[in-house]
Amino acid sequence: MLTRYRVMAYVTGVLLIALCLGMIAKYVLDLGGAADFTQVVSIAHGWLYVIYLVFAFDLGSKAKWPVKKQLWVLLAGTVPTAAFFVERRVSQELDAKVAATEAPAPVKA
Repeated sequence: MLTRYRVMAYVTGVLLIALCLGMIAKYVLDLGGAADFTQVVSIAHGWLYVIYLVFAFDLGSKAKWPVKKQLWVLLAGTVPTAAFFVERRVSQELDAKVAATEAPAPVKA
């Protein structure tokens, strides 16, 4: 469950950065072919963002996150580079949680 969220966070983040670069190439630099690139990347990002939303919501509901945290994770795919930082934080938090539950109980003397 965490792995599929992580993969989609990276894919969504990379496509969003590519989209931003395509927009700069299209509107600021006026490069030929940038319009086609931007169109393809925007469609791909849109569809894959929906999959990201499903995976992130599934992860958040199983991890029993509060609504604010759930919304932040869901919106991270819309802010360039935010998906990378949020994914890192979520992964560290959940890895620590799993390690704590798997640790053996202390022996009482």
